[in-house]
Amino acid sequence: MGDPSGIGPEIVLKCFLNETKNPFVETLLKRSFVVGDFAHLERARKTLKDNSNRIKIYPITNITDIAGLNQLKEKERLNEEGVCLVPVLQVCDVGQSKNNLANVGEVSEIAGKVAAENIIWSVRAALNGHVGAVITAPIHKQSLSKAGIRFPGHTEILQNEAALHAGVSISEMPVRMMLASDELRVVLVSIHMSLQEAIFKVTEDQIIQTLQITHASLTRLLGQAPRIAVAGLNPHAGEGGLMGREELDIILPAIEKARILNKDMRLSGPHAPDTVFMRARTGEFDVVVAMYHDQGLIPIKYMGLDKGVNVTLGLPMVRTSPDHGTAFEIAGKGLADASSMLEAIKLAGLLCE
Repeated sequence: MGDPSGIGPEIVLKCFLNETKNPFVETLLKRSFVVGDFAHLERARKTLKDNSNRIKIYPITNITDIAGLNQLKEKERLNEEGVCLVPVLQVCDVGQSKNNLANVGEVSEIAGKVAAENIIWSVRAALNGHVGAVITAPIHKQSLSKAGIRFPGHTEILQNEAALHAGVSISEMPVRMMLASDELRVVLVSIHMSLQEAIFKVTEDQIIQTLQITHASLTRLLGQAPRIAVAGLNPHAGEGGLMGREELDIILPAIEKARILNKDMRLSGPHAPDTVFMRARTGEFDVVVAMYHDQGLIPIKYMGLDKGVNVTLGLPMVRTSPDHGTAFEIAGKGLADASSMLEAIKLAGLLCE
């Protein structure tokens, strides 16, 4: 459900209204359920105005309850009346959310607590094989912090839970963020940290690890070794050392070592950051490895937030999410676009096949 103060509850409900004409996504939704809070979802339902009466939030107490929903729909003739059942599993403290709803469009401890409890339950269910994938709605990092969560975002929470499940340290469970759309895929060497910290993360080991995770994950998705373009750190990829030596001293040696470690890798670079994304978009590469958060996310988000999907690579489970935030400025108004969430559902289904 994501942050209950943002657009997460709304876009989740809109997905279940089957606003897509994609049969694959509709089939996936019939096998899906929401891990969320009844009270916050009911509030979101009312924001959908004319469509609010088409949605019925249906409490479930166990994952297996989903199997009986189709029979229930037929019995109550809900399909004929255009009513959409949304199965919801309540895992967080009912009382604290029911009696004290998080305010729409505001950072709060309540919102962070609800979001975190839902995420952790879902991830553990996936790690234990009870669900095939987790599709997360947007959360707000400040709300997580107010709730005492020591991780800044989804990726770090997932990495910690996966490491605990495997009985290893976080460093032994390396993960990477991939943003993907129909036109472009980008994997990041570093994510949620200051730019200064991100520059210090540009090391041979970090780049090699990113290339290995990207190669393994995209090979499974594409059915063949992906063509990986590595972006430089500096303008014009350092211009032969005139604008910085990271490309010559760190990035290029990392690419060469990665090739030695795995001869199947199809690597090129370091490429000028201001042109490599355009080249990938026109089909020259299957994915671009970017050195830091904004370097990779600005180009893909510029092409449209309704298309992008966030995928966590390196986990022993499938996790996707829409490529946008909580959008507090429009939360509670029924205006949110569910397209990116639908794309996240679609990609999760493909990754599970």
